[in-house]
Amino acid sequence: MKKIITFGEILLRLSTTVGERIIQANQLTMNYGGAEANVAVSLANFGYDVNIVSKIPDNSLGSAVEKHLKANGVKTDYLLKGGERLGTYYLETGIGERSAQVVYDRKYSSISMLAEDEIDFDEIFRDAALFHVSGITPALSPALSEITLLALKKAKELGVTTSFDFNYRSKLWSKEEAAEVFKQLLTYVDICSCGDKDAIHFLGIKEADDSLDEGKKLSYYYAKIQEMYPNITYMSSTFRNVLSASENDLQGNFYVDGILYQSKVHHINPIVDRVGGGDAFASGILYGILEEMSPEEVISFATAASALKHTVHGDCNVFSANEVLEFAENGSGRIIR
Repeated sequence: MKKIITFGEILLRLSTTVGERIIQANQLTMNYGGAEANVAVSLANFGYDVNIVSKIPDNSLGSAVEKHLKANGVKTDYLLKGGERLGTYYLETGIGERSAQVVYDRKYSSISMLAEDEIDFDEIFRDAALFHVSGITPALSPALSEITLLALKKAKELGVTTSFDFNYRSKLWSKEEAAEVFKQLLTYVDICSCGDKDAIHFLGIKEADDSLDEGKKLSYYYAKIQEMYPNITYMSSTFRNVLSASENDLQGNFYVDGILYQSKVHHINPIVDRVGGGDAFASGILYGILEEMSPEEVISFATAASALKHTVHGDCNVFSANEVLEFAENGSGRIIR
């Protein structure tokens, strides 16, 4: 099995039931997630040897995180213990025209206090095929920003393919702060998950002509990004038409060798849980690249993986590669007997 490394914060999620606001709630549902952890779980379910680099408190919550990861096939050899708290977020579940709302409680979490000398990336990247990180990790502290850059540099030095998802979170840092960091990180990235707004707001690319359709606009942005960063081989994103919090149309985009490949449009209704849909998509892209699928197969698989994630509770995708492939080919809601 190919060895994969992800690096990021694992969060406790506390969510309301559908139709209930946080200010009304007397009980909340617990789940564990986080962008890189979600990608790790997906890729482990796809059959890879996945390790996550993170830091959790040495208490019962930390133990629950470790149990969650191991139960989903993710190895915890590089899961450090220390600090005093696990990052947490509260999810007020949306429905119909009411959007979901997130409240973060993650300051001074264990991973945000991580120091460079606690991690040996030479050991971690030994025999690794892929390293994945998102823009959330460097947003957590100045030290983590430096460590993320170090990790990407070390991965490239050791011949490991690198993957980066912009994953901008406005509640963690400003666009200006993110842009400064992202521009440094992209020099060491092979696979990039980003959209048109990322190109405009973080890379300063001029907006595309309004006369172009959405696909041609995205191709324009991707071509401009590759001019700036010729090291980036693959780029991907989704188009999402939000009809309501409960009903979305989803289409995937995959750009390679100057060509944009698009999936069919998935009509998702009802949405059980949208959180983690982007991580499921990113995981599907990585799977397709690692398995050397054709571009058409890559984007079909990735978008199907994301659509499936919307049908289960929690942050993580819990489907095998075969289940995603079956859904991509035959998904219709029929009973499989």
